[in-house]
Amino acid sequence: MSKLLVIGYVWPEPKSSAAGARMMQLLEFFRKEGYSVIFGTTATRTEHSEDLEKLGISTEVIELNNNSFDLLLKELQPNIVLFDRFMMEEQFGWRVAEVCPEAIRILDTEDLHFLRKARQQAFKQGVSVSMEMLQSETAKREIASIYRCDLSLIISEAEMDLLTKEFRHPPEILFYIPFLPEEVSSEEITHLPDFDVRRNFVSIGNFLHEPNWDAVLYLKQEIWPLIKRELPAAELHIYGAYSVEKVKNLHNQKEGFIVKGRAPEAIEMLKHARVLLAPLRFGAGQKGKFIDAMQAGTPSVTTPVGAEGMQYNGIWNGKIEQDPEAFADAAVELYSEIDVWKTAQKNGFELLKIRYPKKAFLEQFRNSLLELQKNRESHRLSNFTGAMLLHHSLGSTRYLSKYIEAKNRLK
Repeated sequence: MSKLLVIGYVWPEPKSSAAGARMMQLLEFFRKEGYSVIFGTTATRTEHSEDLEKLGISTEVIELNNNSFDLLLKELQPNIVLFDRFMMEEQFGWRVAEVCPEAIRILDTEDLHFLRKARQQAFKQGVSVSMEMLQSETAKREIASIYRCDLSLIISEAEMDLLTKEFRHPPEILFYIPFLPEEVSSEEITHLPDFDVRRNFVSIGNFLHEPNWDAVLYLKQEIWPLIKRELPAAELHIYGAYSVEKVKNLHNQKEGFIVKGRAPEAIEMLKHARVLLAPLRFGAGQKGKFIDAMQAGTPSVTTPVGAEGMQYNGIWNGKIEQDPEAFADAAVELYSEIDVWKTAQKNGFELLKIRYPKKAFLEQFRNSLLELQKNRESHRLSNFTGAMLLHHSLGSTRYLSKYIEAKNRLK
């Protein structure tokens, strides 16, 4: 049986974040392909972590700067090692290359961290994103990590374009694979709550993720007062994992701004809301909240950043607006006009079919892996930049880690 070792940034929490849901989709794929899956991480489990053992996935707690990881690699001899975000590849990639040189190394970027940070910096400065902002230290680290791996999974076509067109990254070592939601059947659609029985607006997002916190603050300060003026009976329900004190302090019953906290089942919650609001002013990748909303038949209002890489030829399951007044007007229209709402809902179901055909993407991924395993050596020979960066990583990172390892032993 082939073995997959996943080196996770955190334990997956699919009910807390889109990143956790994506990780579970990848783990499910490899399990169904017959792989023995081992998930290892340096992170601490939480009460919301997925019970991987119940799914037949072995788990390992691993340590930074410790040769116990080398011993684990020698014992497991994985065929594929998947790094969850570039930081994990930086820490453990050189060890995998040294101990298991024949193992295929895959990076799941989740989203491009350097792009998200550049947009956040530009937003705070009130300027457009410049190439100087994009060519940051984070970009150099992240793109170097992408080069060092045999294949990197990119979740957004917009990010594929950025890498290949602006940074001239070779497309052969990139693979576009978006979220992989289950298809919504015609029968499921007919049983969804109708417009008339749905109530209120909703916002959802993990509050450890800065773009989500900013979006809720933006709603509170600028957008919701405009909506509330037109729809005085409506409420906005704020959901999200890790609702810290600053989020809870926004709760105001009189204003109809209701902070609810964690949603046990996001899709079930969304089925009873009429409109999702997500005025994201910076960020990257794809947003899992919109997939959930489409599956729940709930139209949404978002920004161009929010819909990036998810809309298709102008089709969106709602409205896309940047200006706060236009955003509020779009939200009021969707909430009040049943025909506009139904058209938006239909667009969402159409987008799921067009943009997220799960079987087709998994078949492409399967074929790509088979081709990579068959032609591993020639694939690596065509990526000299990656080999060069790996060589330097094996040198500098290796010796720094060995130094820390030795220092820790002397404590």
